[in-house]
Amino acid sequence: MSKYLENEDVKKLFEVILKLETLEECDDFFTDLFTTKELLAFAQRLKSADLLLKNYTYEEVIKKVNISSATLSRVSISECKYLTLIFVSLK
Repeated sequence: MSKYLENEDVKKLFEVILKLETLEECDDFFTDLFTTKELLAFAQRLKSADLLLKNYTYEEVIKKVNISSATLSRVSISECKYLTLIFVSLK
């Protein structure tokens, strides 16, 4: 079990996200909770993970996504077994 699931607030957040069914619901939910900057940063990390999974180098990702190396270092694709499945299912 992830250390995050031990936190009841995080667990509740994940449970609420799992109930979202449409893009409109997601848009409403995330814009209610996050600033535009926070949401765009999250999307930027997700895009970076996708590119890393496609074997882009860190340097290529930094240039393509306009992300700092410090932020990119927080994207851990090696520990996320689900990212590949998610990106494949979106295609």
